[in-house]
Amino acid sequence: MAPTHLTRLDRLRLWTERLQGVPASFIDIPGPRSVGRVHRGQRMLAGEFMFLGYTVEAPETPIWDLPIPEPAFVDLLHGFGWLDDLAATGAGEGPAQRWLDDWIARFGQQDGPAWRSDTLGRRVMRWIDHAEMLMGGDQPRDRTARVFLRLQARQLARSWRRVRPGPRRFEALAGLLLATVTLEGLAPSRGAALAALEVEIASAVTPEGGIPSRNPEALARVFAQLARIKADLLQAEVTPPDALEDALKRMAGVLRTLRHADGTLARFHGGGRGAPGLLDQALSMSGVRPTPLSDRAMGYARLSHARTTLILDAAPPTTGPMSPQAHASTLGFELTSGRRPLIVNCGSGRTFGDRWRRAGRATPSHSTLALDGLSSARLGEGDLIVEAPGDVRLERRRSDLSTGLIAGHDGYVASHGLTHVRQIYLSHDGRGLQGEDVIATVEREDERAFDRALDETGGGIPFSVRFHLHPDVAARIAEDGQSFELMLKSGELWILRHTGSAALSLVPSVYLDVGQLEPTPTSQIVLRATAMDYATRISWTLAKARQTPDAVRDIVHGDYPVLA
Repeated sequence: MAPTHLTRLDRLRLWTERLQGVPASFIDIPGPRSVGRVHRGQRMLAGEFMFLGYTVEAPETPIWDLPIPEPAFVDLLHGFGWLDDLAATGAGEGPAQRWLDDWIARFGQQDGPAWRSDTLGRRVMRWIDHAEMLMGGDQPRDRTARVFLRLQARQLARSWRRVRPGPRRFEALAGLLLATVTLEGLAPSRGAALAALEVEIASAVTPEGGIPSRNPEALARVFAQLARIKADLLQAEVTPPDALEDALKRMAGVLRTLRHADGTLARFHGGGRGAPGLLDQALSMSGVRPTPLSDRAMGYARLSHARTTLILDAAPPTTGPMSPQAHASTLGFELTSGRRPLIVNCGSGRTFGDRWRRAGRATPSHSTLALDGLSSARLGEGDLIVEAPGDVRLERRRSDLSTGLIAGHDGYVASHGLTHVRQIYLSHDGRGLQGEDVIATVEREDERAFDRALDETGGGIPFSVRFHLHPDVAARIAEDGQSFELMLKSGELWILRHTGSAALSLVPSVYLDVGQLEPTPTSQIVLRATAMDYATRISWTLAKARQTPDAVRDIVHGDYPVLA
């Protein structure tokens, strides 16, 4: 049986309001504040619908008749976020009105996922944002649309408490608060909604300004919702709560720390790079003045010199109920040079099926060290992480030549007696990175555990240090056979070298991006070795070639770099 989102009393009230036919009366129409993508809107007009990494080709097909690849697709459709893309084209008014009218005819009088309160909040917000395009005329259909906007806003005022605390409740409250400052008759609901917003902020946002999931993109979405609420309140000359202002200041600092030099977010714990322009717009709406960048936020450590940024996961993943998207990525890092990502993590595979989703969460899908066949954190039979490093430590070192991180975790102590320690130093000119990965026993009990593991294998403990490359990076082994040349689209040439007995290889990898239809093929550099003693180390460097200038004229090209 399908879940019920409307009670019997809800249905009675909606039926009565439809019969009364009172249209929404606007106090003010703020206009859209969200960012639409022109190319997606144009493809939508051509019958190609791009949502959640899927592309559905269905020319001449109403949006409500599209095949549904997964439940989240339904939520996205009924939230009407696609209106932003249609509006961005400047030619989407006709289809937008037809699909809205079709929604009213099909879903306006029946229960279903469209009436879940967080989805309702998103839809109310988009209908108000695009009211001029959707219902700005004097035709009967415009009046009908305004009637349904009013009754949905009133239903949202009654039902928002049913949404579980967390990001979805923020969505419901954001839609309701917008309605209270733009539609007549909703103002009495504002006080309760603002009080609930303060409670949600205290629950969902840490004192530092992060969120428990440690997902940077999810943090950006919550921040954007809160910034939008503040902007809507200020436009209506309503003073935002102090708790909202304070949360935005804390969150803005964290988000700026988690941005690479190219403006994108670090891709950890189920998060992607972020929608283009979303974070910049949200930071602008928030009115929060930039502050000096922190070197640590939400469990991540940052190194940044010149045009090079490195962001390292320096904390354990979330475990238990909050961990369905958490990754075993402790001590993994990403590195960006200017506008070009170089070292990445594979990313979240949640839109590519269960196999890719679970694979993307494993330690080998991140740029760090992993024992063969074992992640630093373990998934249970479901989606939750049931075992993770309990002791993760971080120190920062500074010298006249570089800034460094020394971090370690005990994710392999229970199974093999081994602690992973990673040292990374970034030169002040941003041209060179020195790294060392060590797996070693620390206590006598660790030595006994290591000895038992050696006895079981009979030939040492194999492990690998991986460097996943962005798909735009062209890689080849150098003439010395002991290093790799990495060419960026900007023309920069980087060289990765290592010392020690590890075997160096270039093998296939994937780049998992929710915005793509399929996993994108790429490469990874792998250093393979075997631990035979109580301490084993691999040293490596990643540096710009001497002929590469400190700054290059970086123009976007459609072709890939070529290593001649």
